[in-house]
Parts: sequence; C-alpha cells; structure tokens
Amino acid sequence: MAIEIPRELLPVDGRFGCGPSKIRPEQVTALAAVGTSLLGTSHRQAPVKNLVRSVREGLADLFRLPDDYEIILGNGGSTAFWDAAAFGLIENRAQNLVSGEFGGKFAKAAAAPWLQAPDVRSAEPGSRAEAEIVDGVDVYAWPHNETSTGVASPISRVAADGALTVIDATSAAGGIDFDVTETDVYYFAAQKNLGSDGGLWFAAVSPAAIERIERIAASGRYIPEFLSLKNAVDNSRLEQTLNTPALTTLHLLDSQLQWINGNGGLAWAAARTSGSSQELYRWAEASAVATPFVTAAADRSPVVATIDFDESVDAAAVAKTLRANGIVDTEPYRRLGRNQLRIATFVSIEPDDVRQLIRSIDYVLEHQGA
Repeated sequence: MAIEIPRELLPVDGRFGCGPSKIRPEQVTALAAVGTSLLGTSHRQAPVKNLVRSVREGLADLFRLPDDYEIILGNGGSTAFWDAAAFGLIENRAQNLVSGEFGGKFAKAAAAPWLQAPDVRSAEPGSRAEAEIVDGVDVYAWPHNETSTGVASPISRVAADGALTVIDATSAAGGIDFDVTETDVYYFAAQKNLGSDGGLWFAAVSPAAIERIERIAASGRYIPEFLSLKNAVDNSRLEQTLNTPALTTLHLLDSQLQWINGNGGLAWAAARTSGSSQELYRWAEASAVATPFVTAAADRSPVVATIDFDESVDAAAVAKTLRANGIVDTEPYRRLGRNQLRIATFVSIEPDDVRQLIRSIDYVLEHQGA
C-alpha cells in the first residue's frame, strides 16, 4: 500500500531538484506581465537591450564586481562555454580538477586536438581535487560546486605566472559567497540558484581574461563564430548576444537578481542556503540509517546536499514515495549510482520547506515496510 504523508508534514513547495530548479511564483507573474510587450520582440531593440543591461548590472552588483571586471554572456549554456573555452580561452594546456561529472566534462572539452592534453586531477567521489602548479599550464579550472556529488571547492587564485583561474559556477552562482577577484573567469548557466531557465551562459571576467580572449582571437586559430568568446565580449558590451537570446531566461534571471540583491545580496543568499543545507547534514549525522555522502564537513556543499543511506533503506523507494506525495527530484545523480538522496537547497527554496522535507523523509522511513 502506498504511503501517504500527512499534509501537515509536507512542504508548501515540493521542488528540490538540482536543475532545472525551483522558479519562484513571483518571477512567473513578472514574466506574464511582459508577455505581450517584451516576449516576441526584436533582440536588437531597446526593450531587450535594456533587459540585458539590467541583468549585467544585477550580476555585477551580486558579485561585487571590481570596475575593471566585466559580465559577458552568450548562447548555449555551460556546455557551450566549455567548447568556447577550448577554442578561445585555453592557450596551450589546462589543468582540470575533477570532483564529479561536470568537472570531468570540461576536462573532455579541454582535450581538443589543437591543445596539449589537459593535466586532469581526479578525486574519489565525495572528495575534492587540489590544484598544483605545473609548467606549461595556462588555465586552472574546477567547479565551485560539483552538482553531481555535493562537493564544494574553495575559490583561490592559482599563483602561476600568466595563468588564468577559471571556475564553473553553474550550481554555485547566487548561492555561495566568494571573492570574485580570486578568479579570472567565473562562468555559469542560470537554472540553479539564479532561478531561471537554461539556454544562456554568463561569466564574470577579469582584464587578464579579456586580454587572453582577444589575443587568441587575433592569433589565427580557427574559432567557430558561435563559440567565439571575442564575439561574446563585443556583443555583451552592446547589451546583446551574437544571435537571438532566450528572453524568458533573461527575464526570470533579472527578477531573481532583483530579489536576491534587494534582500542583502550574496551574503544573504549564502547564509540562507547554508542554513538550509546544515539542517539536512545535522539530521543525517544524527540518523541511525543516513549519513552525509561528503565526509569532510568543510567540503560539503551548501546548495546541493547528498545523503547516503545504509543497506536497510532503499533510497530509490524513498524518492519514489516522496514524488508520489508531490516532493520531487530528490533522486541521486544518475551516473553516481549511490543509495542516496540529492537535495537542492538553492536560495529560492524556503528553509521551512527543507525542515518539512526532513519530517516527510522521517515519516516515510518510519512507515516503509509497515
């Protein structure tokens, strides 16, 4: 017989997915208000350019961007950015730190035939890799937050002469505080903490990164127009993208930035996500059947909590029961293959809903097999 969780234990909003993630109803309402005035209009005209400008300014405020850094954007999401970086950011060789699936995907892109083979430093699942200065490496790259495993890595510039520090921030941006001056490129898509859809990538870039982009573009290397970071820089300065952007993504992001910045910015958002994730970690540490997957507390993500269960619990069955009760997307990353739940605690997710989720899980654990 299916387990029905009592209504008083259920979260108000049952979306806990790690991406695409919860979009706040207020964002949807704001989007509907421009459905006949912005959506379906030319991206070369003032209304859309003003939206792009607002997003770039909102991101600059969120990251406390120095005057000489820039926000650039382009089509295609982080997957496209990996290829763009292989064409237009890595000069000769990258060092890629791999703490899960997404660090590994950038490493594959950095293995392009016109580059030297990347220096790949892989960690065991649930732990993080460390950067090490290597002669000939001109890009040091790793994810700020590994979405697949729930490992967070600190952001500190690698002090290698002439090298760039390049950070994948797709599931970190807007939810984990950091010092942007410790990076040269902090890139991300917006479908996680930033509460938007996919289809675009964004990056905070340093003067050194701009210089590298322009130098490679002028070197004669073949670079497809769609993947040209020089095109992205030039068009971003005109408040546009090379080709038609996803207006829904831009508008949802703009609403989210106004909400986060209006509530206190990145420090406020980071306190909120950390508080929610700590509720889950404390619960798992006190449980007789659960434990945090990431053993080192300092490496546990504040925005993606991965919780292992012992063999007495079928985590897949727990996730299935939660889904049947309207609590969705708590399944582990598919390729990780662990008996666990993976729970987003992104900034849009209400801390009270995280506490209700814990109560719901406890109820399911108590009544499974009853």
